[in-house]
Amino acid sequence: METNNALTALAALAHAVRLKVFRLLVQAGPQGLPAGRIAELMEMPASSLSFHLKELHRADLLSSRQEGRSIIYMAHFETMNALLGFLTENCCGGEPCLPDVACHVVEIPGNKR
Repeated sequence: METNNALTALAALAHAVRLKVFRLLVQAGPQGLPAGRIAELMEMPASSLSFHLKELHRADLLSSRQEGRSIIYMAHFETMNALLGFLTENCCGGEPCLPDVACHVVEIPGNKR
């Protein structure tokens, strides 16, 4: 993945609604979800959701297909995996990450996951 593509993807995900939509579509798997169902689960009007879907689509983080009268949106797993690969390309200085050198999660008081 090129740096500019990574920046575009990260910028698209750097919004609470778009991140939540993308995670929802990742969870839905390759079959995806209809736009109406996404709007329902996000508890937002379809008109507001369409802007966010367009931004994710522009960043190549999702794809869509027409199914009858519905548009089905799916996470674009190739882009997601390329972005993860880009972010971890030089992890641990090129050495395999072992459990004893892996990052440890530090709990931050008041921080909810």
